[in-house]
Parts: sequence; structure tokens; C-alpha cells
Amino acid sequence: MTPNLSDQAYKALEELLVTAQLAPGSIWSEPALSTLTGFGRSPIREALQRLTSDHLVVPLRRHGFRITEVQVEEQLLVLEARRELERLVSVFATRRASGSERETHFEVAQQLRRAGHDHDPLLYLRLHFALKRFTAASARNPFIASALSPLHALSRRFFFVHRDRFGDLTEVAGLHADLAESIGRGDEQSAATCCDAMTGYAVEFTRRIVLE
Repeated sequence: MTPNLSDQAYKALEELLVTAQLAPGSIWSEPALSTLTGFGRSPIREALQRLTSDHLVVPLRRHGFRITEVQVEEQLLVLEARRELERLVSVFATRRASGSERETHFEVAQQLRRAGHDHDPLLYLRLHFALKRFTAASARNPFIASALSPLHALSRRFFFVHRDRFGDLTEVAGLHADLAESIGRGDEQSAATCCDAMTGYAVEFTRRIVLE
């Protein structure tokens, strides 16, 4: 099914936001965003309402919308929520994924390891969050997937902004690849353990930014 214009506008704006092309702290009007994306005012308005709920924009009375700042404290709260939800998603995906979905997890695991080996943070982030969405779909629970979607958007933006501080990308890419392979094998215990390890790494990375 082709996404409606509101959904298309939402995805276009979300991509601009999480890649910081709409700079944190900047202020935009509906007409300006309509011109930038090529979508009409109504789809843009509906998309902005959703993005407000996602904590990516804040409406300003008579002054458009302000792009929210990227904050370490907020990211730690996001990770706190993600830890529990992603463990559930990982276990459910391990249990419910189809054969082809398991193969895709194996394939993307190889791509993640390659991105880490090549020290390509942008490719890693693209693979990372595309696989997050795929895993959530494989878990066959749309309610958890809907709860995770805005959290992933906030995390993706945070890591994009701080991508130059990743350090050893092979380590974090390897952690995600281990999780993907656990799901592919159908190993629920390993998937839960790997998921916690990934979240733990993300928390330490976030806290490290404060100390630098």
C-alpha cells in the first residue's frame, strides 16, 4: 500500500531531523518546510503534529516550530525505555521470525561487521536503525513497534550528531551483529543478553560524552 501524503511528509521530515539537516534549535515555519520538502501545507501540518509527539519539534505560538536540542540527559531516559522494550522485541523476533526474516538478520549482521571494519559510521547508523525497524516488524507486535519508533528517531539523531565520537566502531557494530545472529539462530537467551550488551554500550557512550 502506498503511504498517504501525511505519512510521506512525516518520513521526509523525520529523515531531515535525525540527520540534523534541520539543525537542533533552529526555527521553521510550515510554509518553509513545505517549500523544502515539496509537500503541501496540510500533510506538513499533520506530520509536525506527529513529530511534536515524538519530541523532535516544539510548536511556538505564531512563530512556527523549533527543532528540539540534542540532550544527553534526554538520551539516557530514551535508552532507559529502549532497554526494556528492545529486549522484548528481540526475544519475540527470535521466537516469531520467518525463515526469510532470519536469513535477512544474518545478512545484515555481515554488513554491520563490514561497516565497523571499514570505520563507516554513517553506513553503520543506516544499517543499525533499518535493522531495528525490521526486527520490530519480525516480532509481530505492532504496539511495541509503535512505542519504539519515536525512541529510535531520537537515538538515531543523537548518535548521528555525535558519530565522530564512536571510537572503536568495530566493537559496537559487532555487538549489533551478535544480536542479529542470535535472532537468526532462534536463540532467545543469547538475543536478550546481546540486546542488554548493546544498550549498555549505548549508555556508556552517552555518559562518556558528558565527561569529555
